[in-house]
Amino acid sequence: MADAERVTARQRAILTAIIESYIETGEPVGSGTIARLQNAEGVGFSSATVRNEMAELADEGLLEQPHTSAGRVPTARAFRMYVEQLSGGARIDAARLSARSRSQIDLSFQGIAGTQAVLERTSHVLATLSSGVGVAIAAAADGDMLEHVHFSRLAPARVLAVVVTRSGLVRDRVLALDKDLTVRELEVAANFLNEHFRGWSVERVRAEIARLVERERSEYHRLLDSVQQLWAKALPDAPVQTVYVDGVANLVGSQEDRERLRELLTALEAKQRLVELLNAYIDARQESVRVVFDLEEHAPEMSGLVLIAAPARMGGESRGTVGVIGPKRMHYENTMNAVSYIARVFDRMLEPRE
Repeated sequence: MADAERVTARQRAILTAIIESYIETGEPVGSGTIARLQNAEGVGFSSATVRNEMAELADEGLLEQPHTSAGRVPTARAFRMYVEQLSGGARIDAARLSARSRSQIDLSFQGIAGTQAVLERTSHVLATLSSGVGVAIAAAADGDMLEHVHFSRLAPARVLAVVVTRSGLVRDRVLALDKDLTVRELEVAANFLNEHFRGWSVERVRAEIARLVERERSEYHRLLDSVQQLWAKALPDAPVQTVYVDGVANLVGSQEDRERLRELLTALEAKQRLVELLNAYIDARQESVRVVFDLEEHAPEMSGLVLIAAPARMGGESRGTVGVIGPKRMHYENTMNAVSYIARVFDRMLEPRE
């Protein structure tokens, strides 16, 4: 990749103008267009000067010429340099998000409370603002606290379990049991969990039930057997991360290869793939929004796409990850600021539930 030091200030200004023009129009950019834009800003580059500098930028691998068009388009290297420049300046800041976008976000979350509802709405809001795929992933459940559990008998040996956590996450699962339990037995099991373990972490509940089962040998043990079976099936050992995806249709117009589009859509629908992708690139401890260009290294079907994401926190603890997956030709400044804004105001959006 060309080092940033090898690009002059004038070339950087021209490259930035090309990228922003391409983002707006989607069309190859000619030297005449850039000269007019620069002149309008009082820079005063001639078409010949711009043309020579564009040739240099092409030699550096930052511009390419599609087909026989006279215009040029930015390469992945150019977009990466552009984002590095944005991130290093003052333009990327949640506070710099336009008043219109902030108002749109705030209105979208009015009346929404609880982690699950907030994350679900987040994916939709980000898809709308970015014209890409909005993604929101809840943190693994083990660190969350139990608020309430309920069991409903659906059929012999089949039970609906509903588990509500302190963060507002609601998880329901149909359980196939090893033995049938009566409605009364299910009520007793739910009451036992709610009375003894409300406010406990999910993992701590699992460990304590296992300890009690090992210790007790009585009628009480029969109850514990039922509780353990219900709890183990309602919340399996492996932490499950809830995934919300919205705006997949936004990518249809940006991908020409039908087979590749099909693979991409399949990957987006396989939500565990998204969990792996975001966990691979987004650290819950990071403080700022991150832009990832090399998605194909972890997921080949994501080649040509970009991830913009950040961890969402509440009370200093990670509640998940929010982000956008879109084509390289996206409005980076707006999208990065929108992701940052939503991630940083997570505390305020969840406040009513605390």
